Formats: sequence, structure tokens, C-alpha cells
Amino acid sequence: MKAKSSPQQARYYGTGRRKTAVARVWLTPGEGKVLVNEKSAEVYFGKRNMFVAMLKEPFTATGTEGQYNVTASIQGGGLSGQVGAVRHGISRALLSANPEFRKPLRQSGFLTRDPRVKERKKYGRKRARKSFQFSKR
Repeated sequence: MKAKSSPQQARYYGTGRRKTAVARVWLTPGEGKVLVNEKSAEVYFGKRNMFVAMLKEPFTATGTEGQYNVTASIQGGGLSGQVGAVRHGISRALLSANPEFRKPLRQSGFLTRDPRVKERKKYGRKRARKSFQFSKR
């Protein structure tokens, strides 16, 4: 007896990075739900509505609001870095879903990995650049 093969649902993957945060993002056709580390985005990011709005920017740029469900797994960084990483991952996943999205995503700057990271502490200083108070006499 031959086993029934279920129709494979399309899944698109993208890795996003920002500061020290790394996000693995999967897009599946759906109604626009966003799950971050198995919680909804509103619960995970709390009262910061700006962060939830940032996650939806790639969909707005490509005109695909409410067409994909997002499942993201994030490691490292703080909330701001994590949001940037998920947005970067969503953009890359959208690109693998449809290569025609490259132009609007590129113009909005969502495909560029933000290279800004914390500068390392230097010896003989308090922080990366802050020095101890200098006394001439």
C-alpha cells in the first residue's frame, strides 16, 4: 500500500544579524502571525509597539502584508538588536520567496547587514574611548 504524500507547504528561510543577535526566520504562507521564540511578537517585545512595527516594515515595502506567517528563533543581543536581526531575516526570506522583491527591499535598506557593533574596551582606559581624568599639576 502506497503512503499518501501530503502536499509540502512552501517554507522560506532567512538568517538575520544585528549587533550580537542572530535570528533564524522561516516564512510560511498564512495570515500574518509573528512568533518569536515560540511567543507572539506582542508578548515577546512587550509594550514596545515600535519594535512590532519594525518587524512588519519589509512586508509593507513589498506589499505582502498579511500573506506570510513568521516563525523566528533568536539568540544573543538585546531587544533592539533582536528586532533588527528578525527584520533582516524576514527580508532575506522574502527575497528567497520572490527574487523580484530585491529592488524595494534594497531601496529601503533591509538587505544590508548593519555593521555597527560595540567597540572593544582599550587598556589604560575606562571604556572604549573614555579616559581617566587628566591632571596637569
